[in-house]
Amino acid sequence: MTAETTTNSQVPTPGVPAIRLLIADDQALVRSGLRMLVASADDMEIVGEAATGSAAVSLTSELLPDVVLMDIRMPEMDGVEATRRICADSAMGDVRVLILTTFDLDEYVFGALRAGASGFVLKDADPDELLEAVRVVAGGETLLAPAITGRLVAEFVRQPSADSTVPRNLADLTDREREVLTLVGRGLSNIEIGAQLFISPATVKTHVGRVLQKLGARDRAQLVVIAYETGLVTPHGAA
Repeated sequence: MTAETTTNSQVPTPGVPAIRLLIADDQALVRSGLRMLVASADDMEIVGEAATGSAAVSLTSELLPDVVLMDIRMPEMDGVEATRRICADSAMGDVRVLILTTFDLDEYVFGALRAGASGFVLKDADPDELLEAVRVVAGGETLLAPAITGRLVAEFVRQPSADSTVPRNLADLTDREREVLTLVGRGLSNIEIGAQLFISPATVKTHVGRVLQKLGARDRAQLVVIAYETGLVTPHGAA
């Protein structure tokens, strides 16, 4: 199979920028199904499709989509390496990668999250759930539901990462920022964190931004990893 670019025929809602998607999956049937699903949403459009990991990286660099729906197992280059290359390239810094997987604890998902993916969604998820996942990730959030955060992170934290580049020194964080990081690690949303700390969601967002900057993390997914790896959150105590 070869990579291809497509132009979506759907018309976005006037005045509302459509979420631009790139689909990376080696199965034509899967790409076709996703294409039909996205066509049903008036706030999204597909700007390209790739059948290999290397094509996904190339097209992402060329098209700069908002979100890449990335399959894990692809020829030439798997989804983990493709994710790593996309997230490591500052020119693609605003692109978010959403991993498509068959199993919620696929061992490759762990590597993809370490590489900078913003979350994952099951291929057999309900259509509305998949579309909402795209919206969440496109909005800058991380798709790590509290119900699965503990067992997910507990598994990949046990796997040593030789290429980890995110600083683990928490000394520069204020007490409040450490509290926020801990709650992010437990999978809480900004609204939930605000309710627990008696501060507004906007204030939580400010704290999260400062924590991201101080720790050199790309997004909340990496903050979850850091919270576990530094012991702020333990797998047993996860939500």
